[in-house]
Amino acid sequence: MDITIYETFLPHDSPDASLAFYRDILGFEVRNDVGQGTMRWITVGPANQPGTSIVLYPPAANPGITDDERRAIAEMMAKGTYAIINLATADLDGTFERLQAGDAEVVQEPTEQPYGRRDCAVRDPAGNLIRINELR
Repeated sequence: MDITIYETFLPHDSPDASLAFYRDILGFEVRNDVGQGTMRWITVGPANQPGTSIVLYPPAANPGITDDERRAIAEMMAKGTYAIINLATADLDGTFERLQAGDAEVVQEPTEQPYGRRDCAVRDPAGNLIRINELR
């Protein structure tokens, strides 16, 4: 079987702030931007990986959830416990400096982990936790 990861979804509560974070700070290219106002689906990804994307989406647009569930999602996003993504880079220190310069919310500075990885953690404007591993 030949399966690849094509897209993953991360919620946003401000499409413009999320776009600025993923495009301007992380350097991802914008592949699609549909909708209007806060109801936008923005697809971004690394330029050198055209087959892998992140879709930033408005969680309130899901018709299959209740108002109570929408409130719970909003509360979890505000606490930063709703969504997580792990990324990787060969230049963790340079990437971390760029994130700091872009005013990303730092959760953890670059650290040698006891499980053999060196990584850092930040939150995007919607509160999603982003761990960035150093490629070795």
